Amino acid sequence: MTDQTPETTQLFLTAAMPCPYLEGRMERKLFTHLSGRRASALHHLLSDNGFRRSQNLIYRPACEGCAACQSVRIVAGQFETNKRFRRVLRNNADLSSEVRPTEATEEQFELFKRYLDARHVGGGMTQMDFHDYEYMVEDTPVQSTLVEYRLREHPEQPLVAVALTDVMPDGLSMVYSFYDPQMSQRSLGTFLILDHIAQVRQAQLDYVYLGYWVKDSPKMAYKAQFQPLQVQRGPLGWTRLTP
Repeated sequence: MTDQTPETTQLFLTAAMPCPYLEGRMERKLFTHLSGRRASALHHLLSDNGFRRSQNLIYRPACEGCAACQSVRIVAGQFETNKRFRRVLRNNADLSSEVRPTEATEEQFELFKRYLDARHVGGGMTQMDFHDYEYMVEDTPVQSTLVEYRLREHPEQPLVAVALTDVMPDGLSMVYSFYDPQMSQRSLGTFLILDHIAQVRQAQLDYVYLGYWVKDSPKMAYKAQFQPLQVQRGPLGWTRLTP
């Protein structure tokens, strides 16, 4: 298999499609495949320049006349929990977590489908079957893990949340996460991010990568709560996002 290098990597541009975040806008993406022994090094290099992994592809928005999508990461060592975050941690103190290999299970898929059916009605991912989910989880050319969260004190210890996470040289990148939609009062999405911040600190790394943030998108507003947050601004590199 031919190893990729920054010099030999070919980038491709998708056709324009409706933007999922800003109504009336069109999006295009710049992407390439990750493969070979140097996939992890290329993954980190491109991630540091605002790219995001999805299975064996890594992409970045390349929309004409728009730069609303910005890659963001939490500076874990400087993060401080506020009153709301401490409440979320207390409400989920009965959860256990286990880092597992990227191997899809029926139990995960059932939770995944319930999450999509409740939170993303009509979205493209709701049509995914188990084999699609298996491909999403297992088709990774870089070091990735699944973090499973269970109700520790429940007799059956049911699965309540899962995070698909890439392990980076300087932190963790949260690729995709899902959770029991009937437990909305627990703020599980927030808890998963807080737990990843704790994991990064324990490993003495620096960042939790959260993917893209869009200032005017309500779907993305929650990410700005996790300060200090850095935004990738192209030639300017990573700069602090002012709350």
